[in-house]
Amino acid sequence: MDKSGRLAEVHLAFVFLTRLPLPRLSEAAAATPLGRAAWAFPLVGAVVGLVSAIALHLAHLLDLPDAAAVLVALAAGLWVTGALHEDGLADVADGFGGGADKERKLAIMRDSRIGSYGVLALILAIGLRWSAVLAVLQTAGVEAASAALVVAGALSRAAIPLGMVLLEPARADGLGAAAGRAAAPAVAAGVGLAAAAAWAVLPGSALAPLFAVVLMAVLAVAGLARRHIGGYTGDVLGTVEQAAATTALLALAAIAGD
Repeated sequence: MDKSGRLAEVHLAFVFLTRLPLPRLSEAAAATPLGRAAWAFPLVGAVVGLVSAIALHLAHLLDLPDAAAVLVALAAGLWVTGALHEDGLADVADGFGGGADKERKLAIMRDSRIGSYGVLALILAIGLRWSAVLAVLQTAGVEAASAALVVAGALSRAAIPLGMVLLEPARADGLGAAAGRAAAPAVAAGVGLAAAAAWAVLPGSALAPLFAVVLMAVLAVAGLARRHIGGYTGDVLGTVEQAAATTALLALAAIAGD
């Protein structure tokens, strides 16, 4: 594909995964299956992480307490993405927790209302990310915490196309099916970009354990999705991102504490 085609895929990835005020997609780009832009997802994640890192620095300069500064940083990331992935996590928690069979689980996941399982999942996920970034901040400083946000953002978006490869779409319609399958080269390119981001800011000894725990988180979500609904939906892919981001930040907090 030519350079303009790659740029169109980057544009598509940013339009879908963020709420940034970007130009409208061309007709050709809008008709492109999202899976073809999967290689660019880590770029989006790194930018979201960078926005969170900038917010963390600003809060730090304003002398906010560390706990509040981290909350501001996470809120900035949620603002950029419109809580897209958190919405998926809540829907999956409600569906998997409250549905008796596949059809009922999928119906609950499409319901815009949030239930107790979804609320608890969001509290736990955001709470774990907050505590992890806070630990890095207090142990290794604001630069290390900023790097952790960028790396986790890139890795967690690289995990999304991996979920698309590990699973089949759970239904014939919906966002997951419309996204199409991510081709192996796109997945490899995305993982490579995420690895480059991690390698640029982390010691080499940290890369293998970090990637290992993130991969285990992705496999765990994929296994749950296969057992509950037989594949992935857009909500499942959001849950993959959330699991990968949370695991990455927890691993980085443990590495910073060594």
